[in-house]
Amino acid sequence: MSTATSEACVQTTDLRRRFEALRGAARKADLSYRDRVDALRKLEQALLRRKDEIIQTISADFNGRAAEETLALDLFPTLNEIRYAVKNLKDWMTPRSVSLGWQFWPARARVQYQPLGAVGVLAAWNYPLFLGLAPVIGAIAAGNHVMLKPSELAPRSADLLASLIGELYSPEFVTVVTGDGKVAAEFSALPFDHLLFTGSTRVGRIVMRAASENLTPVTLELGGKSPALIHPDFAIQRAAESILAGKLFNAGQTCVAPDYVLVSENRLSEFLDTSQRIIARMYPRLVDNPDYTRIINAAHYRRLRELTDSALARGSQALEVNPASEACDETNRVFPPTLLSHVPDDADVMQEEIFGPILPIVTYNRLNEAIAYINARPHPLALYYFDDNSGRVRYLLDHTRAGGVTVNDCMFHVGQPCLPFGGVGPSGMGQYHGFDGFATFSKKKPVFLQSRFTTLGLMRPPYGATARRLLKFIIGR
Repeated sequence: MSTATSEACVQTTDLRRRFEALRGAARKADLSYRDRVDALRKLEQALLRRKDEIIQTISADFNGRAAEETLALDLFPTLNEIRYAVKNLKDWMTPRSVSLGWQFWPARARVQYQPLGAVGVLAAWNYPLFLGLAPVIGAIAAGNHVMLKPSELAPRSADLLASLIGELYSPEFVTVVTGDGKVAAEFSALPFDHLLFTGSTRVGRIVMRAASENLTPVTLELGGKSPALIHPDFAIQRAAESILAGKLFNAGQTCVAPDYVLVSENRLSEFLDTSQRIIARMYPRLVDNPDYTRIINAAHYRRLRELTDSALARGSQALEVNPASEACDETNRVFPPTLLSHVPDDADVMQEEIFGPILPIVTYNRLNEAIAYINARPHPLALYYFDDNSGRVRYLLDHTRAGGVTVNDCMFHVGQPCLPFGGVGPSGMGQYHGFDGFATFSKKKPVFLQSRFTTLGLMRPPYGATARRLLKFIIGR
């Protein structure tokens, strides 16, 4: 047996052993309300205590990421999830009485939420803290034991999560598994009681296929091409500021970043000119600017360059915004914001999720034409609409499908723990955040409580005239 094969066997054996320990502990007893709150509070305090380390570690994985982006888009939403769960957990755990039909009176019924058991989380690299811990928070709130596998593309962040979780919890309660794609494949094949994956649609299919062998239910948080639609009457300056901020956070490496813009044909030049000024104001320099995040690795950088070059070869026009004319390449991993116009629909950049600071612009003549363009494509993870007319906003919401929507801004629906987050169709299945995370990782158990005195006993065999009269009465004819 080769050394590599031997190491793989050891790794697989260790992973299975850790899973069995986790599942065994989950089956012994449910966590109390106090246990869950204490576990969440410990995580909150650890994140605050290690805030500076988190910023430095994530920045190192990216070869440079704005500290403000880590604070605003990784740390804050994670803390917000914890605090929202702690505040509402007692109410979530309380069994809910439900109304029965009069035919069943005086019986009662209720719904009770119980933990599923052992939960697996496969996290993404682009927001390693939030996308790793937000599902863990929901799973803990629901009373589960959790195994987390961070992405190997952000190895320092993965090690930090392993260190942080290892200091807080026993490995039979919450544990972190690190490793490459082979480990992730083995992870997704474990018989979890629920598995949540965040990542690409391609890998999502692989994860779902592996989980199906165990009939493991899955939540898939994928991506896709999220459009931003600007109504012709809306101020271009106002729309462009929101769209470009959303696009350029984390250098576009965000699953809900605006992937392309729909603007009326007679305002294309205005949008391009306005966008160039806004980008230059936000990022007067790129390479020597700690506010501008790098691309995660050279391979992703080359992919972005190939998308741009392919579009240009198909007749597209590119506006690359590099105000200080700095050298940007895969060695420093700084990719300039690039606006693409006149892009053919079948160009790769219009078929694949971009995941970088490239923004194609599609023109339209009538609003219904733009809506039809969106609906002709796979349902996006996010949809952004810019319009101050409430009637048109309602029309847009009623006539499109998307995982989530923000009106007159970008991405803010994702950071609300009171709103569910999840895709639809190719952009994902299932949802979490806040109560929806608690519900996703719970069994919603129906309970029917029969009364000592019930007329339903009259409908048991042998059937007679009384049963027939009673059935006629409750049916209504």
